[in-house]
Amino acid sequence: MRRTERPATVGQETASGPCRVEADESSAVVRVLGLLEPAGVPAVRDALLTRLSERPGPVVVDLTHLWVADPATRSVFADVQREVAGWPAAGLLLCDPAVAGDGPDPALAGVPVLPSLDAALAALARSPMAAVLSADFAPVVDAARQARGLVAEGCRRWGVPALVEVGGIAVTELVNNVVAHAGTPMTVRIAPAGEALHLSVRDHSPRPPAFVGPAATTSIGGRGLLLVDALADSWGSTPLPDGKLVWCVLPAAP
Repeated sequence: MRRTERPATVGQETASGPCRVEADESSAVVRVLGLLEPAGVPAVRDALLTRLSERPGPVVVDLTHLWVADPATRSVFADVQREVAGWPAAGLLLCDPAVAGDGPDPALAGVPVLPSLDAALAALARSPMAAVLSADFAPVVDAARQARGLVAEGCRRWGVPALVEVGGIAVTELVNNVVAHAGTPMTVRIAPAGEALHLSVRDHSPRPPAFVGPAATTSIGGRGLLLVDALADSWGSTPLPDGKLVWCVLPAAP
């Protein structure tokens, strides 16, 4: 039987307390503990998305001491996995001892699940280190030029030089949106995925990304997310507790 409906006790620890998320700053492990009720789902989602926005690479989420009032609340982890699918070098790996006794949980479809923390960490260790580049920029006009340099460096390093131009255009639009509309410091992150390029810009404004409409084709920037939409296979914006993250996936040249 899954850990549902009633608080339970493990050793001296009771699951009667509210759900909380504890991040281990020295590793990729995040622990979700306590009793997860529907009202607590948004806080868990926000905590995991914030962690993934701050640290590239997959995160191991330890559910050993998580209980749920409603089994459907466990779908928050699959929701987060889908949300970050287009982000550069981001994903979840769950540690859930319940899978050993009860079999796969449909609410966790699409999320790799291991039965112990040791098994999850071993699986993480077997995975190749994510190729990723990140840089922080101030909200100034020159930020777009610096971000294009980061994209060019990554594309050359990862053997996808054909994406230098399209990546430079996309990052210019995303960065200029932050400069013009958010006015906060930002983090640009890029990572390869096969022959595609995943790119994100994270800022600290809750204001949604702005479509500023078309501009002259000779201008640098100012064409807004309409251009990103035309260039990318997919793109989106994820609200975060202290801002947002805008991402796009740029396909390999045909």
